Amino acid sequence: MKKSRFIIWIIVTAIFASAITYSAVQLRVIAGGDNGDPFQKLRATYDILQEGYYKDVDTDKLVEGAIKGMVESLEDPYTVYMDVEEAKSFNENISSSFEGIGAEVQESNGSIMIVSPIKGSPAEKAGIKPKDIILKVNDESMEGLSVNEAVMKIRGKKGTKVNLVVQRAGVGELNFTITRDTIPLETVYSEVIEGNIGKIQITKFSESTGEELANALSDLQNKNVEGLIIDLRQNPGGLMDQALAMSDLFLPKGKNILQVENSDGSREVYKAEDDTFIDLPTTVIIDGGTASAGEIMAAALHQSAGIPLVGEKTFGKGTIQTAQSFKDSSSVKFTTAKWLTPNGTWIHEKGIEPQVKAELPAYANLPYINPETVLKKGDSKAEVKAAQQMLQALGFSNSVEGYFDETTVQAVKEFQTQNKLKVDGNITGETTIKIMEQIQNKLKENDTQLEKAISVLKEELK
Repeated sequence: MKKSRFIIWIIVTAIFASAITYSAVQLRVIAGGDNGDPFQKLRATYDILQEGYYKDVDTDKLVEGAIKGMVESLEDPYTVYMDVEEAKSFNENISSSFEGIGAEVQESNGSIMIVSPIKGSPAEKAGIKPKDIILKVNDESMEGLSVNEAVMKIRGKKGTKVNLVVQRAGVGELNFTITRDTIPLETVYSEVIEGNIGKIQITKFSESTGEELANALSDLQNKNVEGLIIDLRQNPGGLMDQALAMSDLFLPKGKNILQVENSDGSREVYKAEDDTFIDLPTTVIIDGGTASAGEIMAAALHQSAGIPLVGEKTFGKGTIQTAQSFKDSSSVKFTTAKWLTPNGTWIHEKGIEPQVKAELPAYANLPYINPETVLKKGDSKAEVKAAQQMLQALGFSNSVEGYFDETTVQAVKEFQTQNKLKVDGNITGETTIKIMEQIQNKLKENDTQLEKAISVLKEELK
């Protein structure tokens, strides 16, 4: 009986203590009423933590946390607060070379998603694709992290390695071990193909891209090209002013480049201003990695100059951001408006459809295989199936069911013999590297989207 009373007394005491604690909190909240000032509650919370928290608090962390919370409440993946290091990283990405894997990322429904790998970057060479969701970086979950926090974990010194686990639609989880490198400043690459066609690839829109494009066009015109192909594939975008200036090069004066819709619904129309423009027959190639400024240019050239788009539907980013810095060099990047195509279409989360659809060969979408992994007879996993498909694409007949059987062993040995590698029937190290290298070379030789763009352009040249 005494024991029961003791238990009852403990329960009553606990309830009473809880009530006292709750009452005290209530009194502090009431005392911190806003009095018509929406920031009074914020200041009151700051005072409560400074005075009453059981540990010493870092004032700077409290303020930074409050700013981040304010920005994140907007639920806009393109509006972010960047601390000093993150702001530095962001500015490097726009204006200079940097060290990392070379991939544009954004937040999407709470996840970190690849917008596009940069041409020639370690990310592109490894097989990272647009819309890949980054689950882990070096075994650390990306759940709950901001884009800038994720980028700081992915970037690193040239020569160091980073392991990514990504989720790819229709494939599942994939592991990538990528060696970081210097991502170059150059964003425009030009060459003459098919004898009289100038091909220009634009990889992103940075501070120097407009000047690079003008130089490339001048060089190609000096070589007397008769038509142009503008390759905007895997271009994650960048600076809007560069997209405007570059689009202006191809449009007659007075034609719409884009429209900007402000928060009050008013619209500003940006028009071509140059008296002269490139009037060579032109075709533009786009894909799922063409985003933002890349989409501005693609839409402008198509809708205001009648230039055909070839390839696949674009990414779909139709908002404009600006960044403002604080005295300590941290900054906030925020969305200021929508951008619309010349005819007033908002392509956000919809993308731009090409007039002529063209896909790359199926082997272009095969996942990267880590050369440090050993694939051998008896194994059954996704990497085995990818390796089998690569071998099949290279002309080495074997099973493609994902089980490393005797036919696969023989195909590997034949490949190793032909490439003067150690002949053991296993896929690892130099064998893996050589397989993936030859697949990349085959893709360059069999770029079906470029081939389609050439055929469309030749029809215009007739």
